[in-house]
Amino acid sequence: MQVSARRPSPWRNLSLVWLVPLAALLVSLGVAWQAYSDRGVLISISFENASGIAANETTVRYRDVVIGRVEKVGFSSDLSKVSVQARIDKDVAPYLDADAAFWVVRPEVSARGISGLNTVLSGVYIEGSWDQDPGLPQTVFEGADRAPLAQPGRGGRRITLRTDDGRMVSEGAPVLFRGIEVGRLEKPRLTVSGDSIVVDAFIEAPHDRRINSATRFWDSSGFSVSIGPSGLSLDVDSIASLVAGGIEFGSVFDGGNPVGPGTVFDIHADEAAARRTAFARTLSGGVAVSVAFDESVAGLASGAAVQLRGVKVGEVSSLNASIRDSGEAEVQLIAKLLLEPALMGLPRGAGEAEALDFLEQAVENGLRARLASASLFSSELIVELVTLEDAAPADFARNAEPFPQLPSAPSNLPDFTATAEGMLDRINALPVEELMAQTIATLSSIENLAAADSTRQAPAAALALLEDTRALVTDPGTRALPGELQAAVADMRALLAELQQGRAAANLASALEKGSEAAAGIADAAEDLPALITAFNALAAKANSLETEELIRSARQLMISADALIGTEDARALPPALTGALEEMQATLEELRQGGLVENANATMASARGAADTVAAAAEGLPALSARLERLVAQSEALIASYGARSSFNSETLDALREIRTAARAVSQLARKIERDPNSLLFGR
Repeated sequence: MQVSARRPSPWRNLSLVWLVPLAALLVSLGVAWQAYSDRGVLISISFENASGIAANETTVRYRDVVIGRVEKVGFSSDLSKVSVQARIDKDVAPYLDADAAFWVVRPEVSARGISGLNTVLSGVYIEGSWDQDPGLPQTVFEGADRAPLAQPGRGGRRITLRTDDGRMVSEGAPVLFRGIEVGRLEKPRLTVSGDSIVVDAFIEAPHDRRINSATRFWDSSGFSVSIGPSGLSLDVDSIASLVAGGIEFGSVFDGGNPVGPGTVFDIHADEAAARRTAFARTLSGGVAVSVAFDESVAGLASGAAVQLRGVKVGEVSSLNASIRDSGEAEVQLIAKLLLEPALMGLPRGAGEAEALDFLEQAVENGLRARLASASLFSSELIVELVTLEDAAPADFARNAEPFPQLPSAPSNLPDFTATAEGMLDRINALPVEELMAQTIATLSSIENLAAADSTRQAPAAALALLEDTRALVTDPGTRALPGELQAAVADMRALLAELQQGRAAANLASALEKGSEAAAGIADAAEDLPALITAFNALAAKANSLETEELIRSARQLMISADALIGTEDARALPPALTGALEEMQATLEELRQGGLVENANATMASARGAADTVAAAAEGLPALSARLERLVAQSEALIASYGARSSFNSETLDALREIRTAARAVSQLARKIERDPNSLLFGR
């Protein structure tokens, strides 16, 4: 039996170490594939020039978010443009369809302001714009040097404007509606024939719905000055439109119809000119009538307004001359008028028959056509439809050829020739010679007055008066006068204050009242004076009637009786008795004086006064005592508060008690240990 050796396994010499480089290779391949798949889509953008664009530096942005970077800058095959190769993020690439737009953002200074300042630090970049709907991806695009007005995905509509004056429009100028910016103008360009200038404008939504057949555009840049019956008028739309220009639009009549793509609108010089074009549609839809004028129509031209009660209802279409059929060589001027029925108050949609019926009825009520001046400062004429109360009878020639004819009335226009002749006649009638003679005489009188010696001396006298006035003003006494006046006023004020304090007015009033009372008493007494005099007279009469001798005799007897009375013993004893009583009273007073009655009374009064002073001093010290008591109460409250549950004193006291308790426990433990093992004091265990 043959035994063969075992074949070695091919995996026997394979070490696990080889798995490390294999794993590294797989990871590298995965990273490479990830980088390749995430590198994005390479697109090509063509520009007129590559100013500021650099490879590997310039970024591509969408709404200020970097979505790509320029990898290469080169030329197109015919060297007519610059081709920029940029790689865009793969998540954005599906949106880059035919509507996508790219432009270069650079710093730009214009009449509208400064834009792109953020590129001063970050550098020039390429901005992109597209809608939010994925479409058929594109890789080749045509770039622009600046942002387009109508960016993809932005609602609105593009219209075309036309003008004969290129100064009315400029690139980027705003489009206004009632002063609000609703769009912008693109770059103006000449037409193929070169006779006009067209410019595209983009009107943002929802304002684009206002564009219809009734819309008119006019120039709103600059300012206009007009003089009319109301005075000087200065019209300035806005400072922005004055600097950068601007176009404004609005509807000049109601009922405009929608317009389709490709409609071209004319730009008018101002709003008034734009509104006048509203009557251009009467050429096809208006009612044509005629008016014959016998007077001069100098100043009336085609396009002149036809007004009814101050409202424009039509315009003059043409002027023609006509010869009357009366056989005489008389020429009449026939004006053809185009009237708008809706503006005359007729229902919308009214036709020619309704308009002629209205005019026929109005003529019967006195409607006439006459010439009127357009303004006070011009020789232009208009046709005015007025209703005259005392108008001569006339008929509306409805069947006249070629158009129905309205009757006319003489105008109220001033005759400038007659006015000038009248002014000249008045000037000739002026007394010019007498006026000149009076003027010469007046001038001679003025000359004589100026040459008089007194007139010549007047300046010197005035100068001397000024010197005297200056000396008077600079005199020390004059300068001191204000101070003296102030002192006098101060004294008067002090005197008045003293009188007020002394109640002089009250005292004077009281004195006057007392004087009045005294006068009243005197008057009362005076009333009794006649009766008193009468009584005295009666008394005197009675005295005269008395017997004097008997009266003297009686008086003498009375004196004798009195002497007898005094001579009695009792009368003589009366003085000693009175004297004794007085002596006793004097002795009593002496005893009181010796007893110190007066000194005691004085001492008592002094004690009472001292007690009163003591009470007053104590009363004066009461506020201080009260303040001290308040401070004591506050300190007591603070002291009580310091012993509160959360006070610092309480906390410190508790800490001290805890330490004492801890120390006591340590001493107790030490004592118990010594009791159990007395040798620990010697051996330390």
